[in-house]
Amino acid sequence: MSENSRSTSEGLPETVGLLGGGVIGGGWAARFMLNGVDVRLYDPAPNVVEGVHLRLERARRAFRRLTDVPLPAEGSLTVVESVADAVRGVKFVQENAPERLELKQKLLAEACRAAAPETLICSSTSMLQPSLLQVEMPRPERLVVAHPFQPVYLVPLVELCAGERTAPEMLARAAEVYRAVGMHPLVVRKEVYGFIANRLQGAAWREALFLVQEGRATIQEIDDAVRYSFGLRRPVLGPIMTYLIGSGHTSMRGYLQHASGSGTNNDPRLARPEYTDAFVDKMSEQADLLISNENMTIAGYQEMLDDGLIGVLQALRAQNCGAGATLARWEQSLRKRVPPAR
Repeated sequence: MSENSRSTSEGLPETVGLLGGGVIGGGWAARFMLNGVDVRLYDPAPNVVEGVHLRLERARRAFRRLTDVPLPAEGSLTVVESVADAVRGVKFVQENAPERLELKQKLLAEACRAAAPETLICSSTSMLQPSLLQVEMPRPERLVVAHPFQPVYLVPLVELCAGERTAPEMLARAAEVYRAVGMHPLVVRKEVYGFIANRLQGAAWREALFLVQEGRATIQEIDDAVRYSFGLRRPVLGPIMTYLIGSGHTSMRGYLQHASGSGTNNDPRLARPEYTDAFVDKMSEQADLLISNENMTIAGYQEMLDDGLIGVLQALRAQNCGAGATLARWEQSLRKRVPPAR
């Protein structure tokens, strides 16, 4: 299959320059290559290529199970000897160096000098603000943070964040590329350390550490508390709408007004923003807009949550893990108690 016939999807680059081939970089290599994109990899660390091939093989196995739709001809992997070799002549660069600011600044500046002026450069940083990453770049307007999640070849979210000197059109260009390889780009409105998803999961991680430290729960108890309860709902509804749907209220305003009088908590770690009129208005307006845009009702969300949970539980049952194993045990007990229908 020719190079042009492999890259006909809108927004899909023919070749990606990959800077860093560790866990994240290897995941990117797999996602791009299995979408028919050639990858030029630069990483001076030893044994990097073996790790990339290992993740690529895992991704092949995952994709075979994920979809029955035929995949394009697999892209090639070329290991190069320098940053310049990786970025020269490509229109898209993905940087995946360790989370050290000075290292990333130097690497991004070098890539910026060697790449063509129109090349889009994305950083996989999970914490660092793009404005800091742009400091040494001769053309900072083409940098976008594109923060993925493990494993990169399976988890679809990629958080996009612009720096102070990023050209607005670069966010749109980046989103187009990531959609073309099967991802869900989410634009972060303002620079914030850790972006959105890491701040949310970081809050849960901190609370888990406190519970273990204080002897209030074990690691297994904490993990079970999540995977047998609200963790099952997350693929269907996010945390905010889940609270609303489960509250029994028909509007966000009603729920917040009810919750505002639910007493105080003396643990400062569990403090929440004050429910001022302005904050309640903001939450209510955004929830009403979401419900309107999705053409849903509270009853519709409740039914969607039920159906989504059924799908999640049945999928977990097929793997005999977590709440799926609980479902399987219950079904087995039913078979013993309930005679089969004639």
